[in-house]
Amino acid sequence: MKGMLDQKDAQSIDAAKLYYNSGFSQAEVAHHLGVSRPTVSKLLSHASARGFVTISIADPREQSDELVGQLRQRFALADVRVTTTPPGGSPLADLGSAGAALLEELIEDGTSVGLSWGETMSAVASHLRRQPREGVEIVQLKGGHSHTERSTKDFYTLQAFAHAFNAEAHLLPLPGIFDSAEAKQWVERDRHIGQILHKGASVSVAVFTVGSAEQESLAFNLGYLTAAEKQQIADNAVGDVCSRFFDARGEVACPAVDARTVGISLADLATRPTRVLVAGGASKARAIWVALRKGLATHLVTDQATARKIVDWASEASHKC
Repeated sequence: MKGMLDQKDAQSIDAAKLYYNSGFSQAEVAHHLGVSRPTVSKLLSHASARGFVTISIADPREQSDELVGQLRQRFALADVRVTTTPPGGSPLADLGSAGAALLEELIEDGTSVGLSWGETMSAVASHLRRQPREGVEIVQLKGGHSHTERSTKDFYTLQAFAHAFNAEAHLLPLPGIFDSAEAKQWVERDRHIGQILHKGASVSVAVFTVGSAEQESLAFNLGYLTAAEKQQIADNAVGDVCSRFFDARGEVACPAVDARTVGISLADLATRPTRVLVAGGASKARAIWVALRKGLATHLVTDQATARKIVDWASEASHKC
């Protein structure tokens, strides 16, 4: 190949190496080679035309499009939104923005919407634009009263959704998990509470996130659980949806805690026509994957790194079968 290069070829390659590999400016290349700046420009064009220089652009949007297709196919999802966050950006804010955009498409006149709570749901709520609808109801899917200083942001989330869609809001003014199953059952017999729970189990659109089964997660720090229960959940669960902790198979991880939990069950959630899961981050990836395998979502909003992990795990699992 060397013998096939003429002097202009060789000089154009030298110019290209200095400009593209070494980061020299065209003026610096000109000084180094002892030529003028216009000559450097011509040499770079010559190097490109001869195929000595190839430029590759890594567009994360193209990777996201590929992941969207794979996720939709593997988990029979109606829609998937995958976010990419630039350096210095906020992954949570991007999830919130994408989730809000999807919901603005899904929520129509007469829609009943069920909501969970947490940081991700709050981010979605904060990105909703005001788009009044007729006859929309917003229902809290699980109790959100905290026994500690940590806030679930349940009231803010509910009110923000209600304001955005000019909707009627139904707050569930209870803790997520009671101290005993008997206390929970007694409260659920209240007519008003029973009506809200029934509405939640009957919504047409359920919007929820997942929590991790780690000690620093929000659900672990609201005063609901004893130290022993936290350890049992950490040992057996991969995460939670609506405070329902589940294991790697998607089954209830701690039946005693589940019996004290107020709100929609996983079984009822799975029957809702439209189920929008908004979640991302390394700590939640495994829980998201299990939730998808369990069929808890019809729509997914997640980040690119999490989407890639889930696709890889799904591929590994299919090869083992």
